[in-house]
Amino acid sequence: MTSPATPTISVIVPVYNGGGEFRRCLENLSRTDPPPDEIIVVTDGATDGSSDLAESFGALVLKLPVTGGPARARNHGARRAAGGVLLFIDGDVLVAPDTIGKVAAIFRQNPALSAAFGSYDDEPGAANFLSQYKNLLHHYVHQAGQEEAVTFWAGCGAVRRDVFLALDGFDESYRYPSIEDIELGYRLKQAGKRILLCKDLQVKHLKRWGALSLLQSDLLRRAVPWTELILRHGRLPNDLNLKASGRLSAVLASGLALSLAGAWREPSWRSRCGPSTRRSIVFSAASGGFDSRLRPCFGIGFIIFTARSYSPPWRSATPFAAASAAPPASVKPPRR
Repeated sequence: MTSPATPTISVIVPVYNGGGEFRRCLENLSRTDPPPDEIIVVTDGATDGSSDLAESFGALVLKLPVTGGPARARNHGARRAAGGVLLFIDGDVLVAPDTIGKVAAIFRQNPALSAAFGSYDDEPGAANFLSQYKNLLHHYVHQAGQEEAVTFWAGCGAVRRDVFLALDGFDESYRYPSIEDIELGYRLKQAGKRILLCKDLQVKHLKRWGALSLLQSDLLRRAVPWTELILRHGRLPNDLNLKASGRLSAVLASGLALSLAGAWREPSWRSRCGPSTRRSIVFSAASGGFDSRLRPCFGIGFIIFTARSYSPPWRSATPFAAASAAPPASVKPPRR
């Protein structure tokens, strides 16, 4: 009995003005061992020289003159791809040296598998609090998810080309980074296809999140489209952050993250906590929003930590603060 052949891999990277993060993405792709059979970069209305940069790394570059979103860009690349497996990689992601080999092995060992995806690693590229929180939250959710998945993720996700084209690829009505990958996963499951969450297939995310970009992503480009998708189909299976409790927890945890981000900037916090301690707090915030076992511990710990380490400007002006403040050491209490 002959063993299944190793599939050919076409890497597809959509990009719009990728900058330095995109350069690092290409550098890491060029160091993979084994390398992919081809790298296709689709520039989505880019104006910053991303096309020339990709060509300098030997990628096949497809130029879209008008920005239409990553869904359309990925579809455009998929139609030109020659590989049997399409591996979608975002332009702000760093693959590991063995990423291509892992993807090839996954599909070689699972001939009936239609799609597979991984997760971000637990060492985000940006050091600010919201970036650490957002990426560690993603890592935790994927690492805690079911391996037999009912969704898909295009940050580092692979689909057999024939299956992808038969389903007409991503829904191009999503004109911004949104839930186009989740929607594709839903259609894959409706068609009876198997999707695998591979927890050891991890990549590094370089994106720097701020308060505005976090709210825009989680609320306008994810929560609202999720709701529309649920209403359209009547229901969605519980998996990853598609669970109703997970969506609610994500909203609450995001609010907490924004509050923590303010404290993160305080010198008193940073001076009291070393990098490893701050990292533990961020991971607790990320995981505590989704794991009911961690919420009480995180909540109590956060209250104590905040009370000891973070004194907001308005604290001294409150009656409570005035009443609870200890008298200066040089002032003796009056005799009775």
